[in-house]
Amino acid sequence: MSNSIRRIGKIGVAGSGAMGRGIAESCLRAGASVLLQDTSAAALRAARKQIERSLQHSVDKGIVEAKNIEAWLSQLEVSEDVAAFMSCDLVIEAVPEIPDLKLEVLKRIEKNVRDVTIIATNTSSIPVTKLSSSLMDPSRFLGLHFFNPVPRMNLAEVIPTVLTDSTVTAAVEYFVREQLEKTPLTVADRPGFAVNALLIPYLLSAARMLDLSYASADDIDNAMKLGCGHPMGPLELSDFIGLDVVAAVAGSIYAETKDHACIVPNNLRRLVEAGQTGRKSGQGFFKYADNVPTTSGPQST
Repeated sequence: MSNSIRRIGKIGVAGSGAMGRGIAESCLRAGASVLLQDTSAAALRAARKQIERSLQHSVDKGIVEAKNIEAWLSQLEVSEDVAAFMSCDLVIEAVPEIPDLKLEVLKRIEKNVRDVTIIATNTSSIPVTKLSSSLMDPSRFLGLHFFNPVPRMNLAEVIPTVLTDSTVTAAVEYFVREQLEKTPLTVADRPGFAVNALLIPYLLSAARMLDLSYASADDIDNAMKLGCGHPMGPLELSDFIGLDVVAAVAGSIYAETKDHACIVPNNLRRLVEAGQTGRKSGQGFFKYADNVPTTSGPQST
């Protein structure tokens, strides 16, 4: 490691939802100390239990040894108090993809960390430069976009802005590559960054084909699984990500680009309006039992 690249020690994560707890778990598996913060004590309890279940699942699969769980969990702190971030070297904001919420959370984080602490956002589509406007010192801020499920996905997008100090970018790249043992993909602050700029039009195209009765949901997904070797079809993948998330990311990209490929199709929009957001709600383009698709949903034929 170059002497100019600082090693990140303790990690703070703001937000204990699926992404927040996934980021926390990945950092624990890498041997880091983690502070998971949320305003809800109940959400923090649920997140800790979910992390414990996920780690135990790895033991059951023979991926890790049982003794590792106790060691990792001993490194996990949870707190409702944002001031607990004062001891962290890096704080990752991982609250829902709502611009005003992220701006407010980032402001609170900056007021409760040391001057040398790096601050990152896990946004999947909101311009990082726009979010940097909430900070007094944008030179220590950048995007750090993980993918769900974080412990299993080996890529993280690193998105510096024109204001990000190069040493901050280098430290985060090193953290992702050497500490988390994931591949850092450094990308410009452009709509959708790299992955979602490619992925979202593809997912929306599949939904649009379904809306126009090209084929059934099963057949559209099988076209990509059997014809292109994809492990999951685009409609099931949309359900896995969350149709509300897909729609939100598409809306963010469209707002920046006016690309018609990112207009949300009617069937996807109706499902979101009905609360049928995919696997997490039990219904999306497919119906789910124990997270396994069973039948096509009402918007899928």
